[in-house]
Amino acid sequence: MSAELGNLGKVEQIVVLMLENRSFDHMLGYLSLDAADGGRGRTDIDGLKAGMSNEHDGATYAVHHLTRTAFEPFEDPDHSGDATSLQMADGEMSGFVDSFAAILAERDAVDGDPGLVMGYYNAGDLPTYDHLAAEFCVCDKWHSSVPGATWPNRLYALTGRADGSRDDKPSGPPLYDIASFVRHLDAHGVPWRWYSYDPGTLRCVDRLYWLDHWDNFAYVEKTKLSWKTEIEELPVIDEWSSSFLEDAANGRLAPVSWIDPNFKDLNLYGGDSNDDHPPSDVRDGQQLVLSVYDALASGPQWDSTLLIITYDEHGGFFDHVAPPMAEDDDPETFGRYGIRVPAIIVSPWVPRGSVSSTLFDHTSIIKTILRRFCHGDSLDKPSPMAAFREWLEPGHPHYLGKRTARANDLEALLTQAEPRPAPERQQLVRDAADRKANDVRQAFTGAKRRTALPHLSDLQTSVALAARRLRRDGLPPEQP
Repeated sequence: MSAELGNLGKVEQIVVLMLENRSFDHMLGYLSLDAADGGRGRTDIDGLKAGMSNEHDGATYAVHHLTRTAFEPFEDPDHSGDATSLQMADGEMSGFVDSFAAILAERDAVDGDPGLVMGYYNAGDLPTYDHLAAEFCVCDKWHSSVPGATWPNRLYALTGRADGSRDDKPSGPPLYDIASFVRHLDAHGVPWRWYSYDPGTLRCVDRLYWLDHWDNFAYVEKTKLSWKTEIEELPVIDEWSSSFLEDAANGRLAPVSWIDPNFKDLNLYGGDSNDDHPPSDVRDGQQLVLSVYDALASGPQWDSTLLIITYDEHGGFFDHVAPPMAEDDDPETFGRYGIRVPAIIVSPWVPRGSVSSTLFDHTSIIKTILRRFCHGDSLDKPSPMAAFREWLEPGHPHYLGKRTARANDLEALLTQAEPRPAPERQQLVRDAADRKANDVRQAFTGAKRRTALPHLSDLQTSVALAARRLRRDGLPPEQP
């Protein structure tokens, strides 16, 4: 192991799974609550405390356990830049109910509950996360990069910057032309693969990858097969059409893998969105995380793998920690981190049940990947001549911003002297497979039949628009 790489030299594969629109307290805050409140009583995690609340219109809305795992379409909280500023309330973190009440009124949702955004889930709702939190490392100071919407945060995760706004593009497909970190991998000859259900988010971000590089893109899973078949009967699948699950099972993962969830909810039999973006059912997100984790833990590359699970942004849900200031090339617009998001680091090299309170954001992913595989690259701002060369040469790696250069990487979390065997998880797999089988059975018997096309969120609409534009411009229909 190279001294220059330190603990990062223990891993040969880095896998990233970025889901959508949930805050840390909303998904993992329960870990610090007492058992009577559905928690785990962990004093090492900066999560929820009984009595935390927001005030609105003379009423107090306390944190509480949610009794349902999916929302109605009108219950998707506002997570725009202005709404997030209102929620943060100059660091008081007291405007979440005010913000949600405002968007409910705008939608004429007379029966909406303004206190919904103060709700949280617990172990019974999130069995996969409860298992991972007990077995691996929770990061309780992982902030989204931008106090705002989805695409600015995903841009920071892939390019170290956004497009000048804390909001998504107001109309049309979310197609950007910003150089991504993947160009550095290409320049060093480091293999990588992007797994998705729709055209990969990288195609939306970096024009260099809009239509080609087909060998670098693949599907997460084979939707024609049952979920249980995919993770338990992989040898029967055609190796010429590999997915993430097959690559993991067969030890063919590239050094860098990025996984996009299923953003759309258009398939009656098993194609429900699993990105956790409301109104999606968080149980579907748990199933996605479990399938990724189990494929890695069961595969031959487990001993050298680092899996990063996190969320793009908080989605308008309550979190009690005020985001700190951030060093950035555009301090006026992006000089503060966004609200905390769930983050779990899964690897045989992290201590069991550990917690990191180091400040991370999405550029920490870039920093970790480049330190491990492109450690000769400088992340500092280039000279004017070098910057000109970046733009002059097609496909040349670009400067990834001050945020990336200053980011903390994940090396300090990989402290085990030897890799740990993968934990026992078969009951989780059985329970998830039974739930999936029951959902398909209900669909076929009519117990879960849709009578109309599902409502599409703004994100789902934008993904559909991007896919249509890319297909129109020449991306073949069989290419994700």
